Amino acid sequence: MKPSATTYPSYYEKYVQLLPDEPINALLERQLRELDEVFSAVPDNKADYVYATGKWSVKEVLGHLLDAERIFAYRALCIARGEQQSLSGFEEDDYVRNGFFGERSLNDLLVEFMYLRKSNLQLFYGLTEEALLRKGIANQLSVTCDALFWIMAGHVQHHLKVIRERYF
Repeated sequence: MKPSATTYPSYYEKYVQLLPDEPINALLERQLRELDEVFSAVPDNKADYVYATGKWSVKEVLGHLLDAERIFAYRALCIARGEQQSLSGFEEDDYVRNGFFGERSLNDLLVEFMYLRKSNLQLFYGLTEEALLRKGIANQLSVTCDALFWIMAGHVQHHLKVIRERYF
């Protein structure tokens, strides 16, 4: 059920390999509950916690997940619709720095992610098999629409693992 490694850039292999071999929609939906459990358990006085100098706070990790989720979904939408232009990459540290996530509550960021993921699930459900298999170029590398949903889920799984292992 996982996409072939030939359908996405090798950089994302580490994310896709974190996921079980089950339908991607089930994984995306399950992550909603998992994210809620993990981030809802963070006390307010730990939301700005950083485990090491130069690392992101808990709020910034969730803000980064919001940014990446939006970007992966935008790429999936563009490729599904047949976009032939190369879609740009992004510098995650710059995005986090300019996101000002520390000024928001952790709950506000979590609620936003929940709405965003539900919207992205609706995008996924609305795509045809043909659209999911379409290839495009993102950050100057070939990727399929379908693989972007797996990357999206694997990216979240990676950061949940980091939160569990290094923050709490």
